[in-house]
Amino acid sequence: MDYSQFGAMLPELIILGLFFVVFLADTFSKEGEKKWLTPFTTILFLLSTVAIWLIPASGETIFGGMYVDDTACKAMKAILNIGVFIVFLQAAEWTESDEMIVRKGEFYELILVTLFGMYLMISARHFLIFIIGLESASLPLAALVAFNKKHYESHEAAIKYILTAVFSSAILMAGLSYIYALSGGSLYFADIAKAVTEGTRSGLLIVGLAFLIAGIGFKLSLVPFHLWTADVYQGAPTAVTSYLSVVSKGAAAYAFFIIFVQVFGAVFSDLWEWMMYAVIILTITVGNLFAMRQKNMKRFMAFSSISQAGYIMLGVMAGNLGLASMMFYIFVYIVSNLGAFAVIAAIESKTGKVGMDDYDGLHKTNPWLSFVMTLAMFSLAGIPPFAGFFSKILIFTSVTASNSMALYMLVLVALINTIISLYYYLLVVKAIWIKPGEAKIERFDSTRCERVGLVICVLGIVFFGLVPYIYDYCYEAVKTAYGILI
Repeated sequence: MDYSQFGAMLPELIILGLFFVVFLADTFSKEGEKKWLTPFTTILFLLSTVAIWLIPASGETIFGGMYVDDTACKAMKAILNIGVFIVFLQAAEWTESDEMIVRKGEFYELILVTLFGMYLMISARHFLIFIIGLESASLPLAALVAFNKKHYESHEAAIKYILTAVFSSAILMAGLSYIYALSGGSLYFADIAKAVTEGTRSGLLIVGLAFLIAGIGFKLSLVPFHLWTADVYQGAPTAVTSYLSVVSKGAAAYAFFIIFVQVFGAVFSDLWEWMMYAVIILTITVGNLFAMRQKNMKRFMAFSSISQAGYIMLGVMAGNLGLASMMFYIFVYIVSNLGAFAVIAAIESKTGKVGMDDYDGLHKTNPWLSFVMTLAMFSLAGIPPFAGFFSKILIFTSVTASNSMALYMLVLVALINTIISLYYYLLVVKAIWIKPGEAKIERFDSTRCERVGLVICVLGIVFFGLVPYIYDYCYEAVKTAYGILI
């Protein structure tokens, strides 16, 4: 083996190196000396994020075509890193609590392992690498969900998550076995794409594709594979819930795009177009309808994230034309969702309250948190001039560019659901600013790390809604990687 090939895996090597540094620092530091571990890890991760953002992609395909390092993959990894950095800032106070301080090193190590797995999913061009990345990302998440050892809800959520992960992986592997047989015994994306293009449209291929959609659909919380989401989001620690809702979903969405557009794109209109129409419509609609009924903020955000996953999947329907729009949507979703979770986490850590009714009159005691939550809700709802409005416009435009009547109808359904989503997002705004009576949450001061995380989210929501730098960055990355004009 030519070990110089590992040089093309620079983002993965950086994350692995950071993992080993944190592991050694955590292992050999005394219990009373671990206070510095949080700023140490956060600063190192920030430096690694900057490095991944600035280092140009090699453009190499290594290990016989199993792994690729192109500009689109690098851009997606950089976007995920921004989300992880914000999560680290939000989790800083929680990791310093009496219950967590002994185990906070494990929290950072598990996050880094899952991120490494997501990197592999993004760059995989062979299903073996993809499965390794998927399991590396999924299994440590079960430990993170169960991180509150003294809370029954955390244990219950972890059991539900691990059982769901096991069954979804089994379904995914079953689908892969059918695809493997139809491709003549290859798991390379390119070989499967060639076999699918040249072969007959058999029933076994339809079943294999359905199983693949189901297996990855569990990771993305697509309806009808979403039933685990609300319970896991509610039971997991809030820092873990925010990570689950954005970073893992972004990596799975990108991998879903690569697999279905570049591998099975030739049979899109024949085999899996109708499957995705049904899944997207159900995901957006069911997520919206169930979000209206929620009074627990974490369950509310769970169904909101289900609905948002449907909008992200619209990018898949646009083919290569929609990749840049989908990546920009994921970035906007990261800063908007993490802005909301930052407020939820701050209030929960100080007061223990997570009910929507507890937010009544919040602006009277905590105007800054009220302002951030309002911006996050407006952005998630797609209200101009915030970033969420432009991300939805871009992804709708990319879908309708093909002049397909079916896709026009799909966008129409999505637009109607966007209007519906205004209702439940504005319920939070109404509770904060309009409901009469005394505030139920007393005034408190956020920590420095929480304030930094909130500022980053606000800048992302406001600034990148008006200045299209991130979209231009994604556009150029996709154009360089695939040679297409969007």
